[in-house]
Amino acid sequence: MNTSTEPKAPRRSLFSRMTFALVIAGATLVGGVAALANGTGMCGWHHGMSGTHSAADVNAHVDHMLKHLYVEIDATDAQKAQITPLVKQAVNELLPLHTQLQAAHTQAIQGLTASPVDRAALEASRVAHLQLADQASKRLVQLMADVSDVLTPAQRSAFAAHLKQMHGNPAP
Repeated sequence: MNTSTEPKAPRRSLFSRMTFALVIAGATLVGGVAALANGTGMCGWHHGMSGTHSAADVNAHVDHMLKHLYVEIDATDAQKAQITPLVKQAVNELLPLHTQLQAAHTQAIQGLTASPVDRAALEASRVAHLQLADQASKRLVQLMADVSDVLTPAQRSAFAAHLKQMHGNPAP
């Protein structure tokens, strides 16, 4: 016999809430996979540099971005001479990762379109994405530290503000 004075919630409302939560989680997952498949996920290039581009296109984009950065941080010519090779070396090291990421995207799409769905291919693609993201993250942190070593404290603050703005977090 139940001695509790609290009324029991009907099982149907619990089922409805769980169903709703599963639908939302599923929609989020499908949206995330679709974004990764289209190359618009977190590993996309800054400001529309996704897809396949020639070395000249990439170098032109890097030069353009550096010009903006140099203005924002008020870099001297000596600092520019130190920073430019650091950035170009990092870009050259990161470009092969972009190619590998595209291969992982292709693997994910093939896994999703197989009949039945190729779960092993999807898992391999997920692991590849994580490994590539880790490699890229390590290299980018190294680059940020290398660039920061060249800057004055005031320029490092401007550099940090530039990075915040670039990633959608406007500086205060």
